[in-house]
Amino acid sequence: MNFRLTTAAAAIVAASLVATYANAGETDPTPAKKPTVSKKSKASAAPSVEEQIKALRQELESQINSLKGSLADKDTQLKQAQQSAADAQAAAAKAQDAATAQQKAVTENAAAVSTLQSTVTDMKGANASAVASITDEASAIKKTIASPDVIHYKGITLSPAGSFVAAETSWRSAAVSSDVNTPFTSIPLAHSENGQISEFYGSARQSRIALRATGKLDNVTMTGYYEVDWLGAGVTSNNNQSNSYVMRQRQIWLGAKFNNGWDFTAGQGWSLAAETSQGLNRTTEVLPGTIDAAYTPGFVWTRQWGARVTKNIGKKVFAGMSLENPETLNVAGQNLPTNESVYATGTTGGLYNSGNNYSYNLAPDMIVKIAAEPGWGHWEAFGIGRLFRDRIYPTTGSGYNSNPEVGAGIGGGFRGPLFQKKVTVSLKGLYGQGVGRYGDSTIADVTLRPNSTLLPLHGFSSLATIEVNPTPKLNIYTNYGGDYIGRAWRQSGSSEVGYGTKSVVMSGCNTENAATSTATSISVAPTNCSANTKDVQAFVAGYWYTFHNSSKGRFRQGIQYSLVRRDLWSGATSTTNPGGSANGYDHMLFTSFRYYLP
Repeated sequence: MNFRLTTAAAAIVAASLVATYANAGETDPTPAKKPTVSKKSKASAAPSVEEQIKALRQELESQINSLKGSLADKDTQLKQAQQSAADAQAAAAKAQDAATAQQKAVTENAAAVSTLQSTVTDMKGANASAVASITDEASAIKKTIASPDVIHYKGITLSPAGSFVAAETSWRSAAVSSDVNTPFTSIPLAHSENGQISEFYGSARQSRIALRATGKLDNVTMTGYYEVDWLGAGVTSNNNQSNSYVMRQRQIWLGAKFNNGWDFTAGQGWSLAAETSQGLNRTTEVLPGTIDAAYTPGFVWTRQWGARVTKNIGKKVFAGMSLENPETLNVAGQNLPTNESVYATGTTGGLYNSGNNYSYNLAPDMIVKIAAEPGWGHWEAFGIGRLFRDRIYPTTGSGYNSNPEVGAGIGGGFRGPLFQKKVTVSLKGLYGQGVGRYGDSTIADVTLRPNSTLLPLHGFSSLATIEVNPTPKLNIYTNYGGDYIGRAWRQSGSSEVGYGTKSVVMSGCNTENAATSTATSISVAPTNCSANTKDVQAFVAGYWYTFHNSSKGRFRQGIQYSLVRRDLWSGATSTTNPGGSANGYDHMLFTSFRYYLP
């Protein structure tokens, strides 16, 4: 700016000089007459050019100085304006930043308000849920304290569910001298002494104590189960079917169920052959709804020692295998050899009853099973493998063990609901050789060949059930089933050796034994009527009605009617028994009042 002002001032001075010199150089071509000038006039004559230039220079310098001052003022004002502009720009930028920050703050505040509103809404919902949860937990704690479903002990839960007190009666038209459990192979023949007289008994021995202990870890649930009743008799306890030693151990087992579906259990319990309602889980066994503690013919089961492993394959298929306590049941038949040994009597030192027989077992029974729940009903299929042997003593030489005889069977069944679960139907069965022990009547497993080796018997068991539940309090059930053992005998010279021989004497089957003055007991079969049992069949109908069911327990009452028939294999005909056959019927009536722990 100073440079431009200086340049402008120089230009002005130069222009003034040029004008001055131009005026000075102009001459009149016609010489003028010189005027007469006085001294005084000379004194007042105009200044010279130099003076004028000097004066002009001074004026110009004064103007330049004034202009410089003005320019300096302008420059100061310009700088002040620039500073003001810069300050204003800075202020504007600061204001813009403040506005941007304010807008951001407003936006953030709006988001924060929205978040806060959402949080408050969530907190209100959470608080309401927490209040409801606390209320529910308080109610649950109060209920647990006032009426606990389980007992907590050092990290495990104890439950007595399944325990009950029973007051029951049994009446039979033909006496079998038994409590509320019926020995079906002892049903009296029609013309026997027992077939002519009835019996009535009252009993509380089916009352039961159960205790389940459960401990849960991260990946496994451990269980111990204990269940007893009073239906055992010390002198008759054995390994035949229920292995029930006094105080009668029904079930005593332990288990470990993993989250990946594997389940290991071992101890006294229901056989894997018994039907279940949920997968292959223990304690879900489906039992006939009978009051009769021996259930009903056709029911396939044992309750014995076993070790099993099962696996859930998805949610609809289940597979399992078990090794179970073996026992050769009833070497039965006519004209059997006597130079062999299948059993040994128990010794008191070994905790077995000295009055009962225990077979020489080669290996445990093995059972494999698969179950499916495809959407309707529960379906099962299983197989049983068994081994039998005896010790043979020939007339000369040393004794020897016979080669093992194989017993095997296949079974299965289904159970499914109908009519909105008001009706349930089921059918189950087992067929094989040497599997009579798994049928409810326990007729026989084996007989003997003429050479004293064991011969497994073919058998069949089947049970059909219909259950009706018109109301939650009322259960009505009907069963029809039976156990069958086929003939198996060999000709040896003039004798028939084995089970169900056709030459057995049957002439006394239709005549009651003659009275004697020394008779002290009555029998279930007449004299000269000794054929083997062919089958036992039963029709059963009954109901259970629940009068009360709450956290205080359950009170039920039931009545059961059974018609049981036992048939013998036909033998030799005679004038008194042209058909060579015999059978017996028994009408039975049971009542029960039970109080179950909740």
